[in-house]
Amino acid sequence: MDELLERVRATYVRVEPHEAFDAAQSGEVLLVDIRYAALRERDGLIPGALVVERNELEWRLDPRGSHRVPEAGSHDLRVVLFCNEGYASSLAAESLHRLGLHRATDLTGGFQAWRAAGLPVTGPGRGARQRTPGGQ
Repeated sequence: MDELLERVRATYVRVEPHEAFDAAQSGEVLLVDIRYAALRERDGLIPGALVVERNELEWRLDPRGSHRVPEAGSHDLRVVLFCNEGYASSLAAESLHRLGLHRATDLTGGFQAWRAAGLPVTGPGRGARQRTPGGQ
């Protein structure tokens, strides 16, 4: 698995937490949370990030797809995926590259690195609101 991750990560530049935060603040990227519900409930959310379960990711972000989110209107979309620690998101970014989203990348260290960097997190039970496909 380590060799696979190394090969995948060599195909794009990963993004550090502060860089992702700045890019999201300026509207340059779409942050996408692919963590499963239990982790989001346990640890909270990154404000403004779109929540897309990993098993729906390609369906929701394929610009040609009939089930895509409104934000996924172009193959030029710059997406920063994050999972809990930055492993699953690396593989997911590679999958988006195969769909033609060549600006897709992932957050180095995932949600845990974001939180450790002191960046904004809406904690569970404190009014956390998920921004999900369909506005749910």
